[in-house]
Amino acid sequence: MAASQSDAEPRLAADAIRPFRAHVPQAALIDLRRRLAATRWPDRETVTDRSQGMQLAKLQALVRYWETGYDWRKAEAKLNASPQFLTNIDGLDIHFIHVRSPHPNAMPLIMTHGWPGSVFELLKVVGPLTDPTAHGGTAEDAFHLVLPSIPGFGFSDKPKSTGWNPDRVARAWDTLMKRLEYTRYLSQGGDWGAIISDAMGRQAPPGLLGIHVNRVERSTTIPPEVAKALKCGDPPPANLSAEEREVFEEARAFLGKGFGFASIMGTRPQTIGYSLADSPAGLAAWFYDKFGDWVFTRGEPERAFTRDEMLDNISLYWLTNTGTSSARIYWETLASSPNMAGISIPAAVTIFPGEVYKPPKSWAARAYQNLVYYKRVDKGGHFAAWEEPDLFSAEVRAAFRSMR
Repeated sequence: MAASQSDAEPRLAADAIRPFRAHVPQAALIDLRRRLAATRWPDRETVTDRSQGMQLAKLQALVRYWETGYDWRKAEAKLNASPQFLTNIDGLDIHFIHVRSPHPNAMPLIMTHGWPGSVFELLKVVGPLTDPTAHGGTAEDAFHLVLPSIPGFGFSDKPKSTGWNPDRVARAWDTLMKRLEYTRYLSQGGDWGAIISDAMGRQAPPGLLGIHVNRVERSTTIPPEVAKALKCGDPPPANLSAEEREVFEEARAFLGKGFGFASIMGTRPQTIGYSLADSPAGLAAWFYDKFGDWVFTRGEPERAFTRDEMLDNISLYWLTNTGTSSARIYWETLASSPNMAGISIPAAVTIFPGEVYKPPKSWAARAYQNLVYYKRVDKGGHFAAWEEPDLFSAEVRAAFRSMR
């Protein structure tokens, strides 16, 4: 039962911003280790590669370390090293990190994580973006940084009813920035963060100056004849350039062999969610497989992240029991009719080579009608801020320089 509040105590306004610190009860950590120790493993895969999914030996090694060597309290300390807050928007408590720059003319920037990520994937860029002079940049490139957790992810509330699709999250993010008294600001994102930033760009609320994404949506950028060929299994259109043909073949491979996870979560998030909520080893397999698929070092996430970094993120999902609620954003998106109109406010795109879809500039311009910045870089993957924080930070600075 929740503690009652006497009439003598001050009552918080509905839109109050409350300080937050991460602290998971010790009992939850003991239960996690017990469950890890009791894991019932499947048989080993019958192939010598990743074609059947997460390989048994690799997952067993990660889970063994999770049980015996990993320290969640260090992860909490990483989060608590930055100011964290909660505020209620549209009936949900939204968790966010808010780090103000020491530079007085810094530009406010809201930056959104994706799936299977969290605010952990963005922590490495907090210093370079808020205090660029200490990281090889200039004061003119500084940002006041806001890193929210998407509803259903991490320490944000889980929606109890339907409707929390990217368009609704985008409106909530504008409310958050205005509540923080930022009347002019920018938005950045990858994965779902990019989709939410796109939604913000379409809504174009007063004060939003522009967006930057490091993941481009296929459905709004692929030419119709290319989309038709992919859907029907036809050869690529004859008029494609060599670059476009390469993008076509990569998209075909991903849709054929790498998109099953999204189909499951988009149609049966509750069904897969029972496993994600009950088995930490199952949750780790579901996420570890995607880390392997999407990092620049394909199939070798250990070359992109430390074990602790991967387990910080996986543990956050486990300890907040958000494996199921986070999966529902896929269902919500399929269940809604999102606005897919072109984006007319200034937009910037950085293409990282390990991303699963890398459209040429001409395709990206189909969605971003005021594309002021487009660059292809030579390293980094889907988790760009996590994998290559210095390069990512440099790209964010460059992308937004003309939008300030």
